[in-house]
Amino acid sequence: MAAIACGRTSQGRIKITVLERMNRVGKKIPATGNGRCNFTNRNAASCRHYFGRDPKFAEAALSDFDVEDTLELFSELGIFPKEEGGKYFPYSDRAQSVLDALRFECERLGVVIRTDFDIKEIKKKKNGFEITSYSGEKTAADSVIVACGGCASPNLGSNGSGFRLLSALGHSITPLRPALVQLRLRGDFLKSLSGIKIKGSVGLCAKGHIIRRESGEVLFTDYGISGPPVFQLSAYMNGEKNLAAVIDFMPEYSEEQVFSILSARAKALGRLTMQDFFSGLFHKRIGNVIAGRAGIKKLSLSVDGLTEKELRSMARLIKAFDIPVEGTNGWNNAQVTAGGAATDEFDGRTMESKSIKGLFCCGEVLDIYGECGGYNLQWAWSSGYAAGKNAARSILCLE
Repeated sequence: MAAIACGRTSQGRIKITVLERMNRVGKKIPATGNGRCNFTNRNAASCRHYFGRDPKFAEAALSDFDVEDTLELFSELGIFPKEEGGKYFPYSDRAQSVLDALRFECERLGVVIRTDFDIKEIKKKKNGFEITSYSGEKTAADSVIVACGGCASPNLGSNGSGFRLLSALGHSITPLRPALVQLRLRGDFLKSLSGIKIKGSVGLCAKGHIIRRESGEVLFTDYGISGPPVFQLSAYMNGEKNLAAVIDFMPEYSEEQVFSILSARAKALGRLTMQDFFSGLFHKRIGNVIAGRAGIKKLSLSVDGLTEKELRSMARLIKAFDIPVEGTNGWNNAQVTAGGAATDEFDGRTMESKSIKGLFCCGEVLDIYGECGGYNLQWAWSSGYAAGKNAARSILCLE
């Protein structure tokens, strides 16, 4: 996007080269949106959906090249969009379509793409920059745009090299951690629940208070929980200690209503044992874990022997099943990087470094990331467009 914005702004007056470490560009795009590429979101222009030390840094770029601009540009490039609950996908349902559209536009604009160019160093010279690869190749540039991504999904190209290059140029890098990633929990019962999916809500709890709650499909794994609500919650961890994930298995009902439902079941199903009490309500293994945690030691217990105290305990657990959080999965599983180049060292309108003229940054390499659902790609498009447009203007001395 930075190369395209630069090309459209300069109209052929600037030679634009993309230096790509991998053997082909854009490997991460086909992996987005489960292979469908959720390339923007109806609400993606609001900085309240973004994180970092200063989320408002994103405001100018998101406003200058907003969701409508994104839809218009991709439409020009052949991407016919379809909307699903505010999320936009290519009508083809193929993420590769988005990458192809960007590549074709780069070709039309005469952008040179050099693959297998692994950058070792960027040096600021009196007149521009000198870029050196690990193989010893050198190239010069009037302006440089660092668009290397973060550390998430290193197999797709993001190995954190942008942070190293920027740090060597004197820029500060805020602490890095995986984000939009699965949560690792602590509990002997987790293996018994592995592979079970529920539709419910999950809260992130610190010091007895829910920091954030998200709803949707949650997948239990042998190490913890996964799924869209969990990815969203991971964005709010911020180095907090002693966190817990609090699962609500029946978010549509109050605790008192759940107690009434369980009481009615106990009367109707008194002939059964606890082994089968939850059948038709929850997965059997979930029911067994809830019963065990409520103090029911033997699943052979007759349902008609349940006490009000046990029923209330199970109702409470169904509404607030808390599990200690040990942390998150690592970079290989993360969708984005939390942290990055300190945004107070860059101009939010242009993406240019405040200390090094001609150096621009965009996307995940900056200390900005968004929620799940197209927000991170919108930040890539918006910040990339700002960087490319303003890099061209700085070279051509345009206002």
